[in-house]
Amino acid sequence: MTAVLPRTNREIRLAATPEGLPRPEHLAVVDTPMPVLRPGHVLVRNRYFLVFPGLRTLMGDEIDGVPLPPLRGGDTLFGPAVGEVVAVPPGSPMRVGDTVSHLLGWRDHALVADAECALLDGTLPDPVARLAPGAAAYGALTRLTGVREGDTVLVTGAAGAVGSLAGQIARVLGAGRVIGSTGSPEKAARLVSELGYDAVVLRGTGSFAERLAGAAPDGIDVLLDTVGGEQLAAALGAARPGARFALVGALSGQLSPERGGGSAPVPLDTFRLVVRGVSVRGYRGADHPEVDAEWTRRFGGWLRSGELSFPHTRIAGLDRAPRALPDLIEGRYFGAVVVEL
Repeated sequence: MTAVLPRTNREIRLAATPEGLPRPEHLAVVDTPMPVLRPGHVLVRNRYFLVFPGLRTLMGDEIDGVPLPPLRGGDTLFGPAVGEVVAVPPGSPMRVGDTVSHLLGWRDHALVADAECALLDGTLPDPVARLAPGAAAYGALTRLTGVREGDTVLVTGAAGAVGSLAGQIARVLGAGRVIGSTGSPEKAARLVSELGYDAVVLRGTGSFAERLAGAAPDGIDVLLDTVGGEQLAAALGAARPGARFALVGALSGQLSPERGGGSAPVPLDTFRLVVRGVSVRGYRGADHPEVDAEWTRRFGGWLRSGELSFPHTRIAGLDRAPRALPDLIEGRYFGAVVVEL
């Protein structure tokens, strides 16, 4: 069964592999033939897709161990998307009109294998919330660190897509004080007024460690780190005995123009790690396959109750997508960035 389809499809391709950070001229909107339907696949008209900073790593030269394919000149970008099924072959488990999620964003239409396409069942009140990248933060806070009643939790990169959810998650899990970091006074004000952060530490001139000590004079119990670098080192200086650190990102290295996108070295005081008994663990979703479904169920309930919100910016139209990725890397947005087609 097939809806009336256009003859051509549009997609965003990497026009040239960037040296350093990607700019709009590295991405091109390209007309291509409409994908041909085949058994075991469905054709999806994309409605929304997520712009995420990990694309920079895939365009770089440090991808060893990254569980996604690299992007080279001429390749079509990809990432989480939500869309409507518009064509199915005979015997398909999907139906025309179904709303699904998949990983072939950055194009108007996607030919998606049945096994790589998830039917959305109404667990979330808004389909676009399926693009919220909160599973890693939820998994890290529930599987790696735990959040105990009264804990002081620090979230680095708190105004980003993951961080803007992480602080809210920590609060509903029982944190007594939630502190974030960001680089913008305007974002800091929104973190406090909209997302309930108790304090925000601005990065920039001067010592981040000193500013963190002012925001957390009694130290921190939990770190949810999306940044690494000096912020990770400073968090160690503020750690209470038995503090638990979960690392879910390394944006200080990923988004550095001097690096290849896949490394973020930082010196840590191992003596302090030992004498304070601090645990430091990296979170990998593959190690916790049950988390996605658990997160989606709880996220849906929290959204409906108003305990959590999904901070995001919607960018209208595929033509604006090439600009959205560099703007995201430059920190121009609050929360997640979603292109709406």
